[in-house]
Amino acid sequence: MSKQPASIFNDVIGPVMRGPSSSHVAAAVRIGKLGRQMVKGNLEEVIVKFDPNGSLATTYHGHGSDMGLVGGLLDYDPQDPRLPKALELVKEKGLGVSFHVVDYEADHPNTYKMTLISDKGERIETTSISTGGGMIQYEEIEGFKVNIAGDFYESLIFIEDTQYAEKIIEQIKMSDYEIDYCDQISKEGKALINIKGSKALDEKIVKEIKNNSGVVNVMCLSPVLPIMSRKNCEVPFINAEEMLKVAEKENLKLWELATLYESHRGSISKEEVFEKMRQIVMLMDGSIESGLKGTSYEDRILGPQAHLIEKKQREGKLIPGNVLNKVISFITAMMEVKSAMGVIVAAPTAGSCGGLPGTTKELGLTIEDATKGMLAAGMIGLFIADRVEVPCLGKNVMAGSNAIACANMVLAGYDKVIPLDETIESMYKVGKMLPSALRCTGYGGLSITKTA
Repeated sequence: MSKQPASIFNDVIGPVMRGPSSSHVAAAVRIGKLGRQMVKGNLEEVIVKFDPNGSLATTYHGHGSDMGLVGGLLDYDPQDPRLPKALELVKEKGLGVSFHVVDYEADHPNTYKMTLISDKGERIETTSISTGGGMIQYEEIEGFKVNIAGDFYESLIFIEDTQYAEKIIEQIKMSDYEIDYCDQISKEGKALINIKGSKALDEKIVKEIKNNSGVVNVMCLSPVLPIMSRKNCEVPFINAEEMLKVAEKENLKLWELATLYESHRGSISKEEVFEKMRQIVMLMDGSIESGLKGTSYEDRILGPQAHLIEKKQREGKLIPGNVLNKVISFITAMMEVKSAMGVIVAAPTAGSCGGLPGTTKELGLTIEDATKGMLAAGMIGLFIADRVEVPCLGKNVMAGSNAIACANMVLAGYDKVIPLDETIESMYKVGKMLPSALRCTGYGGLSITKTA
């Protein structure tokens, strides 16, 4: 399967979620939701294993991976109001979920090995990873290598002997079902046929497949990402240089380029793209207003502080700078909603959810203009395919401050010197040079101080 172009709503502005971390909570929810679909009966037990050398072994409870995974197994969405209580509610459902740290030399620091056991005697072994920003990938199911990211309808046909595989593939191709991708994976004489498509495989076809000789099991999985993928997905540009050529040729503004791109990427109308972003902007605005009123959550380090900026500014106790001070207050409010398990939008991660909405809100824009601004920001974010986590309040405030300074320099006509594409490439190379302890692994920086 060819690599899909990045999506604004999948990779940059999203997911809509609760919790402190998109790569831990939202990703875990999606892993759980897909895992739940792999059994036909009711789940009775789920055994989860983390490698001691990975990041999840020490952070899975503090960052809410256990809560998120259990929520997904209960079929909750990442923004579900029941999610914070998932670890309690799962007991009422009679589902036992246990977490273990076991040495199995995982290749990725955010690896989940799961055993799913149902009341119908099903026992499914899986390996999946959280790749960052709420994105996931199932790498192995029942010992077969797969590549499932939750952006297709997936049909998994397990066959006891490879000799039966070709007949079943031809049977599916002869049906009316439109196949995007069809992969056959072999292992020890057995086979797995993985069909990817833009719609679910018809129940009649599934029944016919099950009646074939050699078919052991058929799993049908629904997507968990907001924007689906498809075969031969083409977008109008893939970098800033190409985008500028389209902008000049068609006389388009940055936000219009974003709607053009995402409409091609998601096979939806430009109007749908705009409306989807408008709903996100309204949610972000509501989250900030909620944060300014004060939030509470027993298991967090910081109490509510967003209101202090306005209070001290009224008293004349702050360094003058009305725009910047309000940005600090708005960003803080958003971060506090996140830490209190309120609904936020990862942008592009939960840890950096405050920078964009906190800065945009201070400009006093209409919802439509704010939507255009968020689309423009999402467009630039698309060019940064491999990004880093910005998990702390201080860095979110720094990002907001930097945004104001950069905007004014651009408006004033400053020479950027280095083109955007080259800047992004350099940033990526520097990030790859960093040792793993300095990335988002929980093994370096403030996360290993005595107080932390």
